[in-house]
Amino acid sequence: MTSDYTVELAVELETAARLRASQFIFPQRPWLDLYGINVRPVAPFGSASSKQFVDPALIHRVLPDELLFEILSKTTPYTLGRAACVCRKWRYTIRNPVFWRNACLKAWQVSGLVENYKVLQLKYDGSWRKMWLLRPRIRTDGIYVSRNTYIRAGVAEWKITNPVHLVCYYRYMRFYPSGRFLYKNSSQKVKDVAKYLNFRASKADCVFKGNYTLSEDKVEAALLYPGTRPTVLRFRLRLRGTTQGANNRMDLLALLTSGVNDNEVNCPDEDILGVVERWEEDETHNPDVPAISHKRGLTPFVFVSFEEVETSVLNLPVEKMDYYVPG
Repeated sequence: MTSDYTVELAVELETAARLRASQFIFPQRPWLDLYGINVRPVAPFGSASSKQFVDPALIHRVLPDELLFEILSKTTPYTLGRAACVCRKWRYTIRNPVFWRNACLKAWQVSGLVENYKVLQLKYDGSWRKMWLLRPRIRTDGIYVSRNTYIRAGVAEWKITNPVHLVCYYRYMRFYPSGRFLYKNSSQKVKDVAKYLNFRASKADCVFKGNYTLSEDKVEAALLYPGTRPTVLRFRLRLRGTTQGANNRMDLLALLTSGVNDNEVNCPDEDILGVVERWEEDETHNPDVPAISHKRGLTPFVFVSFEEVETSVLNLPVEKMDYYVPG
């Protein structure tokens, strides 16, 4: 005669076997845990019907959720924001924290994994998406451009009055998540400079490499001008945005140049920011190169993504940009 204990054990084993089998029939989808395991198609907005709604969209019936997740994981955060406006199903899927965690860890990779998790819990309530929107970060999907102008008096023969020229030049900065950046000072337009503003640029392109650090919304950057009298160019910037999470403006708080000794820099690719990090504004280590704090050419940097370099208003000629204000 079997005992009650044996019967209960058999029932539990059968239940466990069914659960194991159901895992293969209904695979676990962690990104759907936000709104339950059994996900029904989203009903049209404002529908009062209690019946289950069958999504008529062909893309939702043909494209599996796993494949949709894989496609979205390959896109940039800004593309995810635009894709979230397509439909409610995509919006719920894109709210998966996996997308935003990868984006945050890449954007602040210099801070390290442990430090990023500390900031996430202390300031952003454990939300990666909130951290992406609210925490200041330097954008790496484009170029920061500062447009500067000055007036230069010309000379004309056999005339009473001399002409006046409006000279326009640009400062270009392209940042990388690794803590390095590229800098170029040129009169060329954005669409022309964007083609060769990379680490493969030749010396003839006059693209200089440097290092930067980000602390809250403050950016410290420095690069070395090589030559017979090596000169250090230091930037002090403040990061901001015209909208939440945009980070599309950088105010140039200070622009400093000073001299450096040959024995302080062993190679051009050395971290020059670590050498001059604690220097004063009027400090120089080469008497032939005085320390100068520049007061002109401090127009704020405007961010231009690579998708907009051909159509940006910064490509317009000087006569059409006389009253341009970066904001």
